[in-house]
Amino acid sequence: MAKVDRESAKRDPAPRDPAKIARIRRKLLDWYTINRRDLPWRRDPNPYAVWVSEIMLQQTRVAVVIDRFQSFLVRFPTVIALALAPEQDVLAEWSGLGYYRRARMVHKAAQFLAANNEGNLPITSAELRTLPGIGPYTAAAIASIAHHEAVAVVDGNVERVVCRLEGWEHGNSGSAAALARKIESQAQALVDPARPGDFNQAVMELGATVCTPRNPQCIVCPLVADCKTRGEHKTAPRPRMLSREVAFALCLRDRQAKVGLRRQTVCEVLLDQRPESQSVMPGLWELPALKEAAVPNEDLRMTVRHAIMQVNYYVRIRNVHEGDIDTLAVPSATRRWVPRAEAAAMPLTGLARKVLMRAHLLSS
Repeated sequence: MAKVDRESAKRDPAPRDPAKIARIRRKLLDWYTINRRDLPWRRDPNPYAVWVSEIMLQQTRVAVVIDRFQSFLVRFPTVIALALAPEQDVLAEWSGLGYYRRARMVHKAAQFLAANNEGNLPITSAELRTLPGIGPYTAAAIASIAHHEAVAVVDGNVERVVCRLEGWEHGNSGSAAALARKIESQAQALVDPARPGDFNQAVMELGATVCTPRNPQCIVCPLVADCKTRGEHKTAPRPRMLSREVAFALCLRDRQAKVGLRRQTVCEVLLDQRPESQSVMPGLWELPALKEAAVPNEDLRMTVRHAIMQVNYYVRIRNVHEGDIDTLAVPSATRRWVPRAEAAAMPLTGLARKVLMRAHLLSS
């Protein structure tokens, strides 16, 4: 028995004040009721909508997710609809959100649910974690928001709020793993069992809008009286971003095509499909990569900065004539001409979609 107690103390070394916990719950939920943002996935928190929104929100800004979330649910309104869709259609609807492995895992999980659970998501966080692409954070979000399970959601915002409340600084609280365990334990202790979904969203909302990484707005924070930090806290240094210069071809052509009973001019853009063997964005369509990053000024269409994970890409887009593409571009076995209208519905890389939008070649 003593051994069990010692192990418990290692995981949860700090005694907790029930009155403080009750006060934090009350103040935070009162604040959330008044200040919560009107986000589409909060209007109808069914398990499927919560699942899709939480996956989309991972490493993606809320403003970017809002439009894609609504479009995704119109195209795939149920788990079954998503499961029956071709992967390329799912990737196309995900285009612009980045981190396309998330879309593939959501699709794979939907197919599993359609085949094994009549298209229904499990109810508990433990069962949800058995699905492809659903980890502890997403499982806790779905279970607490959709099914009111009293389990803590721990993302970057929650970590920051808890660390500041407790005065925990990176480097002063043991190893990163030990600190993560402390944060998880404290977050679980704080969850309001009567309103776990609202409480979890309230902590994340506070971290996103008030208790921000830089220049937190402590003066308007509902938890300032119980906060031991009241300002920024020491955190681990961010990994240094790498820089790369690359160039892509914007190659266009007009051709005559029969549309209905009439012939008309159709503008086409040349695209390459990334090989399935690629570890990043396999199967997505992009502009042809050029052999040389340097571009003559007279051929420069635009410059774009684009970040992927820990790399900042400084991208030059070159106007290339159809007859020059084989000389200037990296060879590709999957290169083809695509009508502008068709390109908009394809699973494009984020960079390709950004460039085509800026060139006014995509309508959406």
